Amino acid sequence: MLDVDAVRSQFPLLNERVGGSSLCYLDNAATSHKPLSVLDAMDDCYRHHYGPIHRGLYALAEDASARYEAARASVARFVGAPSADQLVFTRSATEAINLVAAGWAQPRLQPEDTVWVSRLEHHSNFLPWQRVCQRTGARLRIIELKSDGSLDFENSADLYGPRTRLIALSHVSNVLGVVNPIREVAENARLRGIPVLVDAAQSVAHLPVDVVALGCDFLAFSAHKILGPTGIGALYAKSEHLKDMEPLLVGGGMVDEVGESHSSWAPSPGKFEAGSPNLAGAVGFAAAVDYLTGIGMDRVHAHVRDLTRQALRGLAAIPDLQIYGPADTTRRAGIVAFNLPSVHAHDVAQLLAERNVAIRAGHHCCQPLMQFLGVPATVRASFASYNRPDDVEKLIDAVQWARRVFA
Repeated sequence: MLDVDAVRSQFPLLNERVGGSSLCYLDNAATSHKPLSVLDAMDDCYRHHYGPIHRGLYALAEDASARYEAARASVARFVGAPSADQLVFTRSATEAINLVAAGWAQPRLQPEDTVWVSRLEHHSNFLPWQRVCQRTGARLRIIELKSDGSLDFENSADLYGPRTRLIALSHVSNVLGVVNPIREVAENARLRGIPVLVDAAQSVAHLPVDVVALGCDFLAFSAHKILGPTGIGALYAKSEHLKDMEPLLVGGGMVDEVGESHSSWAPSPGKFEAGSPNLAGAVGFAAAVDYLTGIGMDRVHAHVRDLTRQALRGLAAIPDLQIYGPADTTRRAGIVAFNLPSVHAHDVAQLLAERNVAIRAGHHCCQPLMQFLGVPATVRASFASYNRPDDVEKLIDAVQWARRVFA
């Protein structure tokens, strides 16, 4: 069982008091707060270990380079990558997906080829594929949803068809919280030689993730949603894909040899990390995954599942409130989206903010999903390891109050 008070004590910002009460932070699907171990690791890096990466032979530079590669190994281990060389640092999960779209998919797509995404994708896992299909003449196909938000495979008959070149799916929806059956999709795709990309931006924060067990070809995620710093993310890819993939950015640090008319790239992962690497970001990223590993992702998952169950039960008791996504908490992670009837989500969010309850309202960068739901926006609460049951009660009380205000 998770000692949530001990966990929460490690997050300075969450222990500050605003207007006489501590912040009830339930916007973790947008970004998460940082424990002392992450803050201290980054501070220590800048104070005592900062230097150029792979660019110097003096002790400080060699120490910085070693710490950068050690961070890569920690993050790779967190997602079960067989080798640290299969883990590329990027600026974000968004950049990681764009790297695959431009550097791997675009050179391989032909007119009438197909790339599949789902209706619930974040724009970061929708727009890169839309653009690459427009550039190549390939078709972007959409896996539609059932009424509970699960993927409607029965009406996606050509998903594993002969012209399918890639399937790109989120592991966990950032709106509905639904957990997609990635392992099943990857297994079926592998039998037909179809690569699978997984947007794991939400799942790495809630679930134990193992790329070998999932069977995916690519997996993208970011640090800031799992207690780490902003400005850094990661791409896992199978070695054969990294070997064949072209870099998204070219410049310093990613080359082997540069000539006037031809240049060659450094081996992976270096060829994908042009420019000066983000040393402090990588160190903070590693500190975050080490912190979560120390807690245990199984315990994090169980704790967040309990909070989600509590929220679903409490919100469902509010008259006329609409909850989106599956009611079964074994099929969703720690995200709950809902609406009050005839009240815009932004108005609900504003009233909750007056109660010091921080949630998200909007289309959540998922406009195709909002079109399916038939609403312009939803209210979204999302949970993390440092949230307590009383945070959920504050949410429910604040929503009940908002409903009375708008009655």
